[in-house]
Amino acid sequence: MTLALTALALPFLAFVLQALVPPLRRSGRGAAAVSIVCVGGSLAAAARLWLAPLGAPLVRRWEWIPADGGPLVTVGIYLDPTAQAMLVLVTLVAFLVQLYSLSYLREEPAPALGRYYTYQSLFAFSMLGLVLAPNFVEMFIFWELVGLCSYLLIGFWYERPAAARAAVKAFWTTRLGDVGFVIGIVLLWRATGTFDFEALFGLAEAGRLPAGLALTMFLIYLGAVGKSAQFPLHVWLPDAMEGPTPVSALIHAATMVAAGVFMVTRAFPLFAVVPEVLTIMAWVGAFTALLAATMACVENDIKRVLAYSTVSQLGYMMAAAGAAAPSAAFFHLLTHGVFKALLFLAAGAAIHAVGSSDIRQMGRLFGALPQTGIVFLIGTLALSGVWPFAGFFSKEAVLSAVWDGHLVGPFLMLALTALLTAAYMFRVVFVAFFGADRAGGHPHDAPPLMAIPLWVLGFLTVAIGVRVAVAGGETHHPRGWLTALSLGLAGAGIAVAFVTYQWRVISPAALARALRPFDWMARRRYGIDGAYAGIYRGIILGFAWLIGWIDRYVVDGLLNALSAGTLSAGDLLRRIQNGRAQDYVYGVACGLLALLVASQIWR
Repeated sequence: MTLALTALALPFLAFVLQALVPPLRRSGRGAAAVSIVCVGGSLAAAARLWLAPLGAPLVRRWEWIPADGGPLVTVGIYLDPTAQAMLVLVTLVAFLVQLYSLSYLREEPAPALGRYYTYQSLFAFSMLGLVLAPNFVEMFIFWELVGLCSYLLIGFWYERPAAARAAVKAFWTTRLGDVGFVIGIVLLWRATGTFDFEALFGLAEAGRLPAGLALTMFLIYLGAVGKSAQFPLHVWLPDAMEGPTPVSALIHAATMVAAGVFMVTRAFPLFAVVPEVLTIMAWVGAFTALLAATMACVENDIKRVLAYSTVSQLGYMMAAAGAAAPSAAFFHLLTHGVFKALLFLAAGAAIHAVGSSDIRQMGRLFGALPQTGIVFLIGTLALSGVWPFAGFFSKEAVLSAVWDGHLVGPFLMLALTALLTAAYMFRVVFVAFFGADRAGGHPHDAPPLMAIPLWVLGFLTVAIGVRVAVAGGETHHPRGWLTALSLGLAGAGIAVAFVTYQWRVISPAALARALRPFDWMARRRYGIDGAYAGIYRGIILGFAWLIGWIDRYVVDGLLNALSAGTLSAGDLLRRIQNGRAQDYVYGVACGLLALLVASQIWR
């Protein structure tokens, strides 16, 4: 428990020092050193904790909001093997990304660099707090802090209009899902009287959860839809690539976007009692995977290709959870976190060398950037599901779980997605690293501070796969036909990319013409972003204009009319106050006379 608290406290200490000591933050390099040292210590604590055997979950609580009959809400730590593995993933990726950023952002002004590492420290603390939360209230607090950090880091270059818009888009899209999440949490408390995971899991195991939880758990699932970029709330993630590439690696590939999958995995005993929600989760996840894969096939920005790939792989994880296989979903979360962080950082090294993220402006980079080319190829093979890399085993576990769940439709969508994944990723490899030389200048490999994280992640991508291949594991249940199908789909995707973009036997333009309707829709994101923009401009802004008009001309108009009438009446009454006593006597006499006449009339 001490190690868990240490892992949580060190990034918070770095954030507090950077936030409250302005000279440290403005120094840039000083803030970076504090942040890297603290997250390195957090990684050491998490690694030591992961090596410690753990049976039953360890829970420590402290009272926060008191109430009659016991505390209404507690804060504390919930530690189990899932949390142990997640702590290592978050701290490892955060440490490597912060180390990489020191070289990648070396040209940033010192105050901006200090601000960047302040945000990074807050994010690491928030994500670790989310992982260790023992109840829904504490999880939701850290959930929102993670969202705040995402907004701040996407908009790090806020002077760029595109970055500012992307940050706002990410913030409001994820908040839309969070509205459902918080309503679901409240409804769950109303039905059970507790927010605590251990108590809720005990009720579920004993079969004492109240009936009618389907709507409640669906609303909680909406939080995961927003955070883990599931259809139709996936639209924010590709635009989030406007932030620095290390931010994309940390938040939008390996950790933050996985928070929704982690939440579903953590609360799975509750989702298990509502199979209808699991079915929705599986279908939406599989559809998201296929939809994002088709958009990645026509994207030319290397970071956006990886972003759509992230959306697609998150769909894989959600489909596995919906098939009642949370262990397969979490296994893919872990492997994907490693090789996708590798891909983003390798893409950042290529962008850093070429000065552009457009793969059409790259080419022949494998000769100029051999280290970057090797590690990018390792990550691509893992993502494509090629044996014996880590992605092969976790993707096969997902496909096996969906098949065992008798979800034929989602299985077919995921199988097609596997083919498309290999195709679009090797399209990037062949165009950017082996294609015609279009890169200007003299590109060169990344400096050591950027290269070391790449090789560490590349080694882990290979080592995890070899470890599973040699020793097997609970998440890997090999099937002959499924293994052959998985490898066949990956091989077919690679072959399509090779003959199209390397051999040029098939013209990419001719292929696009043959698939013109799909190509046209995919390039326009199937009109989903346009529909959101139309709803925003046509309905939300129109409603806001109507409310503004009513406020300005009806509410304010009425008050202004009453005010003007009062001023006019006051102006008229003021004229009888002339200071002459005889006029006042006449007025009193006239008033008395009027009263006498009125009394006679009404008698």
